[in-house]
Amino acid sequence: MVEASRQPLYRMKADFFKTLGHPARIRVLELLSEREHAVSEMVTEIGIEPANLSQQLSVLRRAGLVVARRDGLSVTYELTSPRVAELLATARAILTSVIAGQAETLEARPLPDLVNATKG
Repeated sequence: MVEASRQPLYRMKADFFKTLGHPARIRVLELLSEREHAVSEMVTEIGIEPANLSQQLSVLRRAGLVVARRDGLSVTYELTSPRVAELLATARAILTSVIAGQAETLEARPLPDLVNATKG
């Protein structure tokens, strides 16, 4: 396997975005963008099984996007960088713009003449 530092940047970016390619991981990152969270809080907020959440958190940890801190029996997670929150905010802005553009396109289209279309 090629060392990460020797991979082309485009491949590293693709791997990074693959890490973000799961709804539960995105939701975890959104929650952690607000503040640090204990695993027990995230289970309630995200609505997935604890084992599945643990698996998703492991993926995010390996990617270097989150870090964990143990306090007794509780494990708390936080983002490794505020840039992760910035990335999510940028994605939201892009999607909002795309959706607005799609809505404008739909509004600009003439409606089909359903009355005459059914008379044929």
